[in-house]
Amino acid sequence: MTTIDFAMVDWSRAQFALTAMYHWLFVPLTLGLSFLCAFYESLYVRTSDEKWKRITRFWMTLFGINFAIGVATGLILEFEFGTNWSNYSWMVGDIFGAPLAIEGIVAFFLEATFFAVMFFGWDRVSKRFHLFSTWMVAIGSNLSALWILVANGWMQNPIGMTFNPDSARFEMSNFMEVLSNPVAISKFTHASTSGFLYASLFVITISSFYLIKKRHIDMAKKSIAVAAIFGLISSGMVALTGDEAAYEAAQVQPMKLAAFEGLYKGEANAPLVALGVLNPSKKPGDDQDPFLFSLKIPGLLSLLANRDSSFVPGIDDLVYGNSSEGIVGANEKIEIGKNAINALADYKSARKSGDVEKAELALADFRENEKYMGFGYLDKPEDTVPPVWLSFYAFHVMVFAGTLLPIMFLLFIFYTMKDKVAEKKWLLNFGVIGLFIGFLASQAGWIVAEVGRQPWAINEFLPVGVATSNLSTGNVQITFFMFLILFTALLIAEVKIMLKQIKIGFEEGH
Repeated sequence: MTTIDFAMVDWSRAQFALTAMYHWLFVPLTLGLSFLCAFYESLYVRTSDEKWKRITRFWMTLFGINFAIGVATGLILEFEFGTNWSNYSWMVGDIFGAPLAIEGIVAFFLEATFFAVMFFGWDRVSKRFHLFSTWMVAIGSNLSALWILVANGWMQNPIGMTFNPDSARFEMSNFMEVLSNPVAISKFTHASTSGFLYASLFVITISSFYLIKKRHIDMAKKSIAVAAIFGLISSGMVALTGDEAAYEAAQVQPMKLAAFEGLYKGEANAPLVALGVLNPSKKPGDDQDPFLFSLKIPGLLSLLANRDSSFVPGIDDLVYGNSSEGIVGANEKIEIGKNAINALADYKSARKSGDVEKAELALADFRENEKYMGFGYLDKPEDTVPPVWLSFYAFHVMVFAGTLLPIMFLLFIFYTMKDKVAEKKWLLNFGVIGLFIGFLASQAGWIVAEVGRQPWAINEFLPVGVATSNLSTGNVQITFFMFLILFTALLIAEVKIMLKQIKIGFEEGH
């Protein structure tokens, strides 16, 4: 077996994580702010009130700034599949590439077609056609997210495909199965609604700042009124879709669920950890308590994972097996996986030498064991455990931050209805920091999703160590720091441009 340079693998992972996290600074704002612009413009078309037009154009300008930077980071992210993850691209490109191609051809084209009309067509097309264009940009932005998350969902739950032993590639066998993947659906609904929530916070943060400074009072109050309602509805959807995402993880990625709950010993009627401090010296298979301190809600994890009180497997069950619960451990899967890899090598050798009978026997042996082929690339069963501390704390930061936000939206709605929101400085101060709370929740959510599935590039089929390109560690390090400087410069540029626009505010003729 080829020796893997794990330093290069780690730097490739770090570079991709850097790009993805910077990209995710811009994406949720694009998803949600596009719809808020459509809501504001709909109110303008319905009422013919010029104030709604000025509100729409102000938030649309900030949307455009964010959109441009998001496209730049997104393109780099897709290119990295070919530069740093060429083995991955070769093995799964037939499946993974299809939704990304549809995203570019259909969804992004839809956005691009109406984007110019939305920004430059105010006095060139009718009100209703301009409104239609704004809605098309909003729909197109979210369709882009759909196809990208279909691809990501397939990585988490690879279905609708077969492995071709002759080309050593996974090939699509059922496109509709890939598209209707329950993990992809839950990821799209959760990510998009969290984007709606994040954009609502963006509007409330800037509008609260204006109210504190006693600027654009009427415009800020109107902006808050729409954003708070949209944010509250989105908060409820985020909670529902998050519950569904956790349920799907329990079905197809039980190790991820065990990691973000710090569950080592599985149990029936398992409790959910509401608050806890992990024991840093805890290792799989030892007898140490996983927590230095914990506050648990009885039975809630089983309800979350299984919709009943049945057994939820822990890390130790998944690593070492649990025969009483019918769980095959990673230790056994590794042996089966190595048999699959050896059988595949024998098949290729027999095909090359023209030994048809031996090739057929080897292929039959491979097909019998291919389900755990990915495990054959791992050295020890403990390698299947993701970073528990990062998964656990990211999940709980996400949940805690997400719990605060609907409370904030409710308060803004309540005081807006009483026309007293501008007088509540404590609430406005809360609103100013709301965006940063949402940012923490959003980034933590992606850490849970992506760190929690390690060590897999394709869940249980392709470890990240096998998915990388044949690059030197030094080359990846150089590009890592180049991207760090580039993305930081882009972020600083966006913030400066946005702050300049915010300083201008809802000016006449804007």
